[in-house]
Amino acid sequence: MIAALFRRAERDRALLAALFLLVLPFALPFRATAVNVLIDGLFAVGFNLVYGYLGLLSFGHAALFGVGAYATGLALLRAGIPWYGGLLLGLLAGAVIAAIIGLLATRTRGIYFAMVTLALAECVYYVAYQASGITGGENGLRGIVVAKIDLFGITLDFVDPLTRYFLIAAIVALALAALSRILASPFGAVMEMVRENEARARAAGVDVRAVRVLAFVLSGAFSGLAGGLQALHLAIVPIETLDYGTSGMVVMMCLLGGAGTFFGPFVGALVYLVLQNLVALISSHWQLPVGVVFMACVLFFPRGLWGQIARWRPA
Repeated sequence: MIAALFRRAERDRALLAALFLLVLPFALPFRATAVNVLIDGLFAVGFNLVYGYLGLLSFGHAALFGVGAYATGLALLRAGIPWYGGLLLGLLAGAVIAAIIGLLATRTRGIYFAMVTLALAECVYYVAYQASGITGGENGLRGIVVAKIDLFGITLDFVDPLTRYFLIAAIVALALAALSRILASPFGAVMEMVRENEARARAAGVDVRAVRVLAFVLSGAFSGLAGGLQALHLAIVPIETLDYGTSGMVVMMCLLGGAGTFFGPFVGALVYLVLQNLVALISSHWQLPVGVVFMACVLFFPRGLWGQIARWRPA
């Protein structure tokens, strides 16, 4: 019976994820934490597409997330573009930056790939920091206030926490449905083939570099969308969004939940953010217990929390 449940979860993973998102705000003590789980979980999903399914460790995903946030914020604040147009621009901006970084970084392998992505992301950070007339520099981009959302002729109060959550959850659910289709497609199988045996993939006629670049672009699109949602949620894009600490955070979330699994990134984001919020009520040094939990997970659950649960399932 348990094995049947796991098979059903794998087959209807997008639907199961949507159901999980429906109950999440009522299961957490803070509504804002639930929104952050949505956004950071989607960001971790984008990272997982490259690391978990393709086997490339990127330390530059903060650039994709941050550029998506800045593109959405600038579209709304300076160009007067509607919220959905801003999100689309954020998605496209993340994909474009990912294409540039991917074309350069995929010329390298292993740790060199990770270092090149980190270096290029720091270049993006520097440009945003110096372009203070556009991005706000060290003060960030402020004043991205979206009070009302017009959706199919219906005006929704975006200030209301529950309305905000379910609107963002609907967008995230659509993104997860798209991800499920990508993973179930031949391209998803090719990504895993490249991850498991690059030489065999080349012998089978696969253009490995093209697969890596395309996967990086798709990852950038998901990350840029998450950044755009972050801009709408916070009404500000801090310069720290582009910092290497953001890249480190998404790596931790992915590894906590389980790299290469569909639900793992959201599980990792949930554990990371809940721990951060609960410990912050007691002490401002929340990084220490979160770091201890992360080390314990790496040592005793190397497949991540969700990955370990999936491994325990009956054959």
